[in-house]
Amino acid sequence: MSITRSGIHGSLLGGASRYLLLTFMAATALIPGYIMFVGAFKTQADFLNSPYGIPASLSFGGFRSAWTDKFPQWLINSFVITTGSVVVSVFIASLAAWGFAHFPFKGRETVLGVTVSLMVVPPVVLLIPLFQVGVHLGLISTLRLVIIIYVGLMLPFSIYMLTNYFKSIPNSILESASVDGASPLRIFSSIVIPLSGAPLITLGVVNLLWAWNELLLALVFLQSNEKRTLMVGITGFQSRYSLDIPTVMAGMSIATLPLVVAYLFGQRFFIAGLTAGSVKGE
Repeated sequence: MSITRSGIHGSLLGGASRYLLLTFMAATALIPGYIMFVGAFKTQADFLNSPYGIPASLSFGGFRSAWTDKFPQWLINSFVITTGSVVVSVFIASLAAWGFAHFPFKGRETVLGVTVSLMVVPPVVLLIPLFQVGVHLGLISTLRLVIIIYVGLMLPFSIYMLTNYFKSIPNSILESASVDGASPLRIFSSIVIPLSGAPLITLGVVNLLWAWNELLLALVFLQSNEKRTLMVGITGFQSRYSLDIPTVMAGMSIATLPLVVAYLFGQRFFIAGLTAGSVKGE
């Protein structure tokens, strides 16, 4: 009886400690966001008097100041680069992963292993050679160069994730379609892609979050002020308005809003997408 009671007591303590840890981690993540969002609706005096409190009256002066200059253009550039790189990377990764998963060829596992190993290569190592190639091609300060680089950096993880999922699709489904006369391309487009909604959306959201927040490569390759992304623009934006805290908070809030929308849209697919491929098909 004492063993049972001690076991229950230990289980309750373990559960309580986990909840406390998760609560602490959630607060650590949410409090800075709360300060940023609430501070965007304050005046400078209100923020200095009460940085953590709710504003007595809403002020949109920070948003009006943030939306001037090149801010709209930076926002458009970020949308173009992020959308282009995510769509292209998911499309190429889907085709490559389908080939790795269901088309045996000599050296397949070696090629896949080399591709996956590229995930550990830090982007900073590639800066000088990529910059030299960009100068040679005359593509410095162009959005298409950054899109190409982002696609290349996204592909190793994207291929790895989708290959694991495609391998889990039951072979009986694919064989039945093949017997009915469907071509490999028809099987891929009509069966595999519709069954892969959760991992594709999860992959798209993960790549979107990375591309939207990426700073180093965009800072190096987009040297023209008109071609900067929002994150690069806000870096100089903070220095320019360092004494106007509500304006900085408003700019950061606008930059964060698309990420919040993307996460809210894709969160219900995350668990299904991240665990896809963990169970082997027939």
